[in-house]
Amino acid sequence: MNAKMQAEKLINNDYKIAALELDIILTLVRVGTLALAGERLKLDASTVFRSIQRIEKNLGMKLFERSRQGYRPLELAIELAQYAEQIEVQLELARGVSTNNLGQVAGSVRITSTDTVLHGLIAPLLKTLRKQHPLLHYDLHTGNELANLSLRDADIAVRATKRPPAHLVGRHLGPIRVALFASKKSSIGQFEPTLAHQYSWIAPDDALPDHPSVLWRRQFFPKISPAFRVNSILTVAELIGNNLGLGCLPVFLAAQRNDLVQISDVINECQTELWILTHTEARHFRRVSTVYAYLAEQLKLS
Repeated sequence: MNAKMQAEKLINNDYKIAALELDIILTLVRVGTLALAGERLKLDASTVFRSIQRIEKNLGMKLFERSRQGYRPLELAIELAQYAEQIEVQLELARGVSTNNLGQVAGSVRITSTDTVLHGLIAPLLKTLRKQHPLLHYDLHTGNELANLSLRDADIAVRATKRPPAHLVGRHLGPIRVALFASKKSSIGQFEPTLAHQYSWIAPDDALPDHPSVLWRRQFFPKISPAFRVNSILTVAELIGNNLGLGCLPVFLAAQRNDLVQISDVINECQTELWILTHTEARHFRRVSTVYAYLAEQLKLS
């Protein structure tokens, strides 16, 4: 009997898995660790651990492979999680119907983005959105990985990418243009490539080794070693503003500051594209579609 057939039998006949148990399995499949699962479920990690042990004992089979990295779901756990997701979708649609009848949009919307896009583009829009829909709440996550929205890591992603994943739907918001910037207090003037080695560079090499600005500099100025290696583009902007050197920044981010000056033309090799993305099921949820439509309309790069 394959895992799909086992899951169907467990759901429909032999062992009536409670909704909470399915939710625990689904959450652990999504996040991979007891601590994160407990945080999502508002339970102690030890409670999640005991619950999984109990479920596996009742089923008479393992659902997860344990390791130092966390809990890797076996095939049956993945199948059960898919059933749990279907239930989750139906519950979400039911909640949407009830709030539709009240004429209100309510619930929590999980948004993932980079810190640069969140602080530079999204955050300024949330105040107005909050006034329009006071019953909406927001879980904001920043990271450089593209969240796997099919596993509900987030409802909406606003990401810089040239190739959005095929399983997501979304809208192209425009190009993210990048240039070199320095402090207005500096004496650098226009960037001169032949003097590149004389400048103090600020860059996110170790934190973002595949960032377009890092790849560009390594290709065209391979002998340059940054004086300051930082872990985010926002930190690059802060250090430039403190007159510690030059660095690559998105033009939209630098334009919001009055302490920076652009010292090069837009660097074509660094350009990427901004997308707002969601998954096919979530776009039908009223809370998600409301926030998605607002951000898609209001997010402006220039």
